[in-house]
Amino acid sequence: MRNQLLILLCLCSIMPATAAKIAIIIDDIGYRLTDEAALSLPTAITLSVLPHTPLGQKLANEGYKKGHEIMLHLPMQALNGKALGPGGLTNDMTEVQIKQQLQRAFSSIPFAKGANNHMGSLLTQMDEPMLWVMQSLKQQQLFFVDSFTTKYTKASNKAMQLGVPSLRRNIFLDNDISKHALEKQFQQMITQSKRQDKLIVIAHPYPQTIRFLNANLARLSDNGITLVPTSQLFDDMDIAAATQLNLSATLK
Repeated sequence: MRNQLLILLCLCSIMPATAAKIAIIIDDIGYRLTDEAALSLPTAITLSVLPHTPLGQKLANEGYKKGHEIMLHLPMQALNGKALGPGGLTNDMTEVQIKQQLQRAFSSIPFAKGANNHMGSLLTQMDEPMLWVMQSLKQQQLFFVDSFTTKYTKASNKAMQLGVPSLRRNIFLDNDISKHALEKQFQQMITQSKRQDKLIVIAHPYPQTIRFLNANLARLSDNGITLVPTSQLFDDMDIAAATQLNLSATLK
């Protein structure tokens, strides 16, 4: 047993450090004709599509056929009272209503492997609605990305409680779409990736953002960063958990 442990430790010591990985999610897709430009991005970019929108189903289908990973961009109630659009989840809904609304939203966006919240600064703070959302995702074996629109979010805690794969957004790329601001956020991506091995970046299908990404994404590989579909970050987590489990079993 001791020899097995030594072999495992030696293998871990000689394995190369895991390269930093970034998942970029383009969300808010579904309303504007210009959203189609997101399909010009590399297929490692994830597309998160709003439910029940004029172009949502079409763009989800086309994106999937091109090789993009598809997510549902799920509207959730915000503190500012902004209109959610169709398919939104609100704090006055019952458990049955939230779960039915969520199911209809997923039915409207083909091939979605997970979801992230659209707005949600109010609803993601609420225990029961987040529990109901995660129960639905667990049943369908889907993942959740917390867009992290409030520091008081309960989404990740409820996901962890139920064993739903979940991560939080690290960076918003394009709250400001000026070239200077986009460059500043892009540099932050590169800098932050040197401190942690996986990042989730959220951006939007603005023409300025699409142009900037198409012109600059090659810089990621120049800095030793791999651009991956969002689900691959969860695959890596599963591998890490399995490795830890093997080591624990060997130590017994």
